[in-house]
Amino acid sequence: MQTNTVLSRLLAAVLLPLCLLLCLAAPARAELSLEFSTEGVRQIPIAVLPFAQEDQLGGPLTAVVAADLQRSGFFKPVDTAGVTPLPSDPKQINMADWRARKAEHVLVGSVARLPGGQYEIKFHLVDGATGAVRVALSWTIASSLARATAHRIADVVYENILGERGVFSTKIAYIVRSGGRYGLKVADADAYNEQTVLASKEPIISPRWSPDGTRMAYVTFELKRPVVVVQNLATGNRRIVAKFRGNNSAPAWSPDGHQLAVTLSKDGIAQIYIIDADGSETPRRLMSTHAIDTEPCFAPDGRSILFTSDRGGSPQIYRVPVEGGNAVRLTFSGNYNVSPRFSPDGRKMVYVQQAGPAFRVVLQDLDSGQTQTLTDTTLDESPSFSPNGRMILYATRSGGRGTLALVSADGRVRQKFTTQAGDVYEPAWGPLP
Repeated sequence: MQTNTVLSRLLAAVLLPLCLLLCLAAPARAELSLEFSTEGVRQIPIAVLPFAQEDQLGGPLTAVVAADLQRSGFFKPVDTAGVTPLPSDPKQINMADWRARKAEHVLVGSVARLPGGQYEIKFHLVDGATGAVRVALSWTIASSLARATAHRIADVVYENILGERGVFSTKIAYIVRSGGRYGLKVADADAYNEQTVLASKEPIISPRWSPDGTRMAYVTFELKRPVVVVQNLATGNRRIVAKFRGNNSAPAWSPDGHQLAVTLSKDGIAQIYIIDADGSETPRRLMSTHAIDTEPCFAPDGRSILFTSDRGGSPQIYRVPVEGGNAVRLTFSGNYNVSPRFSPDGRKMVYVQQAGPAFRVVLQDLDSGQTQTLTDTTLDESPSFSPNGRMILYATRSGGRGTLALVSADGRVRQKFTTQAGDVYEPAWGPLP
């Protein structure tokens, strides 16, 4: 993102190379950690009480639930220090104590060992004002699923109180460059349980989740030229779906998962084509222009595509029907607007705009055209919406390293990943499980 030239930026998305495939590695501790801040957000005080007998589980539960809720920006965990005796169900809660601590909700739970190495996880969400139980659920799990269960609990709490889906159980993908090697990684939304999908001595670019989260499209350079590959994440099986003459890059999934929009230069200049996700059919060229068209993104309803083009003399964002036809320019502020992504509801888009020497993430309402700059970092790229549309994951630089950051769609909650693992870039937020 440091170059200012139109062609070099657009072609960078086409020409960067990649890759040798590996099977998924064993889960690892987080290579990334989060720092966050909020500005003017009303945070709901919630007491997440330590789960009774949690220590026998051998994995984190209470801390993960509290951290998830706090990271959302909407909740403020209430201090639970000095709670004795430790309640394990709502009847044991002294609600007057928690009202005195300003808790609007109280979460209480327990862990019980079962025969066969299983564990029963119970939790209740209690209204702090009335003492009424809002949610009562239980799961039987293996100890290895403690963290995943904590994410599920946080999702249930988030949805019950706020009325929309939480994204704590989702996955993110990103690229790590370290010591001359590159890795395509997949991790939980809080950056734990990192797995390696692909490792290479060559760069890796453009990871994109399928709508159901079972496959990943990306670009490889194994054939000494960029080709688009689709990989099954469970089995590791992969298929080359675009290996035409010239460059094959920038895959984007259709909402039904049956097609990909890709950028191909097989007929000369880089243009956008529609292909089957298994590569079985002849590509259909979306438009015929004398400009570079790249970075496609399907609308959630599958009826149109956003893309970046220099057809107006500088890189701008356009929209075109999925059947092809006339493209409509959407960005008019600034001479450099790239990397568009639809919001999950299709009503907004996020992209990267150059402002002087800085490159920042911008949100635009597609009906009114109104824009809002969301970030205060300076070298931002590859924005990606969370599945509920509340947060945007993007790549930036901090301390001389490439890293990832999060910003809320209203710009008031900001979070930054820190890492010692090398340069991290090209993030993509996966779908709801």
